[in-house]
Amino acid sequence: MENKLAFYNRLTKQAVAIIEDEPDVIANLSNISALLNMELEDINWVGFYLLKGEQLVLGPFQGKVACVRIPVGRGVCGTAISEDSVQRIEDVHQFEGHIACDAASNSEIVIPFRIGGELYGVLDIDSPSLSRFDQFDEEGLVSFINALQKHL
Repeated sequence: MENKLAFYNRLTKQAVAIIEDEPDVIANLSNISALLNMELEDINWVGFYLLKGEQLVLGPFQGKVACVRIPVGRGVCGTAISEDSVQRIEDVHQFEGHIACDAASNSEIVIPFRIGGELYGVLDIDSPSLSRFDQFDEEGLVSFINALQKHL
């Protein structure tokens, strides 16, 4: 794979080009999840959970059938939203309270995002490989989300 910085810069430009003229959030999140699914290697699920009160509710995604509701503070996604921080988990089986939607998932990265300055949800990406996501993936995906937030 090309240099990760260059890869995520290219991916960000593609995503912004897709969503910059479309005002519908769900349509944009749908296309972003499809783009990530096409471009990222060694993943088995990618999508969004949207904050609704004290729960995250399944949003646009690519992959197997998923958990529909996740309480804030539970699992990797619920922890990411409650702490408003990226969760990069090398082995989900070692994460206390992990919610296993797909038994094939072994590592995960979750990035909270905002729309209009308000916490809106999380981007969730799972991989069947242990330690799939490194610091460069985290930096690239955080930069990706930061750029997209301006257009959502």
